[in-house]
Amino acid sequence: MVFSRLIKRIIIVSLFMCLPMACATSKTMTVGATASLLEDIAKSAYRQSDLRLIREGMPAYLMLIDGMVEAVPNNKQLLINAAQAYASFASAFIQDEDQEYARVLFARAKEYGLRALTQIGMIDPASKPFDAFEADIDNLTKKDVSYIFWAASCWGNWISLSQGSIEALAELPRVELLMKKVLELNEGFYYGGAHIFMGILNGSKPKIAGGNRDLAREHFLRAIELGHGEFLMTYIYYADYYAKKAFDKDLYVSTLETVLKTPADIRPDLTLLNTVAHTKAKAMLTEADEYF
Repeated sequence: MVFSRLIKRIIIVSLFMCLPMACATSKTMTVGATASLLEDIAKSAYRQSDLRLIREGMPAYLMLIDGMVEAVPNNKQLLINAAQAYASFASAFIQDEDQEYARVLFARAKEYGLRALTQIGMIDPASKPFDAFEADIDNLTKKDVSYIFWAASCWGNWISLSQGSIEALAELPRVELLMKKVLELNEGFYYGGAHIFMGILNGSKPKIAGGNRDLAREHFLRAIELGHGEFLMTYIYYADYYAKKAFDKDLYVSTLETVLKTPADIRPDLTLLNTVAHTKAKAMLTEADEYF
């Protein structure tokens, strides 16, 4: 199996990271070679439909990427890859069954994401005065979109699992501003991911706190359009954060049925996440009569 072969290759390369290095350049070159293999691992994983295989393999992957970041701490691509890896593991496999542990994972993802932001010029993004934070965002460009999006996504997920923390909630305007920048620079990035975020945000907030259900619907539908209906997690969020909140059972059921009718491998690099969406859709449909 391709995934197994890649795991073996990456372990062999990583062993050399444990040996004394002649100089920093040697270490950087070794990490660079391993990073290339990590990209192969990630591409292979996203094409898998065996959720058990990926779930059991992810902890080793995360430990390896932690070691690589420790070896080369200022590589912005490595940092954002680490953030994405931790966030993906937490959201796909952990969050539904253990929110406390998911928060720990998202905290690590947030840390890596914020460190990546510092590498593109946003010093102390979580703590600097808000006006200075806004000024930094104004200087970001289209080439920064992947760093902005993944950092904001990890940060936002951590906040959502820190519901009892006023301090965490106070950071939400910074995340919202980052996602609005993604919409400005490239609204289609990651299958309209910034629209999905804004849909969840507007759908989950009560109206008195600035929530807007109609706006949430617009964001979800735009994300579905931008993703050509192939990123099935969008439908999951649309059902959960719009149809459910609007108490629209017919829309809720039809949206989840759309997920189940769509092949998980409609787009090969989305097979893993679409398989997760199928699993979630089945579970959510069984709960429909209890909620509506």
